[in-house]
Amino acid sequence: MYKVIYNKRINTNSFEMLVEAPMVVKKFIPGQFAIVMAKSDSEKIPLTIYDCDKEKGLLYLIYQVVGASTLELSYVTDSIYSVTGPLGVPSEICTNVEDYKDKRIVYVGGGVGIAPVYPQVKYLKEHGINVDVIYGCRNKDLMIIKDKIEEVCSNVEYTTDDGSFGEKGFVTNILERNVNKYDICVAIGPVIMMKNVCILTKKYNLKTIVSMNPIMVDGSGMCGACRCLIDGKPKFACIHGPEFDGHKVDFDSALKRMNTYKEEEKNKFDQMEVLLNEKN
Repeated sequence: MYKVIYNKRINTNSFEMLVEAPMVVKKFIPGQFAIVMAKSDSEKIPLTIYDCDKEKGLLYLIYQVVGASTLELSYVTDSIYSVTGPLGVPSEICTNVEDYKDKRIVYVGGGVGIAPVYPQVKYLKEHGINVDVIYGCRNKDLMIIKDKIEEVCSNVEYTTDDGSFGEKGFVTNILERNVNKYDICVAIGPVIMMKNVCILTKKYNLKTIVSMNPIMVDGSGMCGACRCLIDGKPKFACIHGPEFDGHKVDFDSALKRMNTYKEEEKNKFDQMEVLLNEKN
């Protein structure tokens, strides 16, 4: 069991959890993730490591309630059954800082995708690299960690679909106006957002890295659930990723796979909601 310091709501359907997990954070490099289980019989949930305190052994996680497993996790108060990590390949930029010191870098975050953006931008600032950030959400109320992002980037621009904060429209609008300023783009967020960013950057020949978040089960490459088509070849996001060359990702197949279990997920969510309401 892993002690939970807090598990708090940070907007309508997103939560921040602080867990004591010294062995997980010890070797963490931005870009990696952890897999958690609320209880011994719970499903495994891959979550971005949003921040950590290596001296105190503290792990910060941000997650969005989108299914039965994350709904169950949102009810946790004092401990969780399992935390496995760090998993995945660390950020290409963060592991090769010296190669990127003279590069102009922009991070594009969508929705809760800003959570994995944060540790990378923070790490780069600590190593003398200042980057720009474009952050988009459906509306102002869904924005998270806005102040923390502003602390670590050199410049941040905001977009909302409804115009409730920042520029009305999409992240690609701002990116296209400034695309010639950058040598590399990192996009993290909804698959459709990353797809549209890559369509744009490919037109301008701007190198783009994306972080894929497909269905994942064991995090070891054994189950094959998280496979993505990269340059026409199958890769597993849990062991080959989550980062890939965005111009080589088959986003259409990724979107199709993500929708495979929509009806089953909804039914499981409804069942879990009833169960948790009865218990609480």
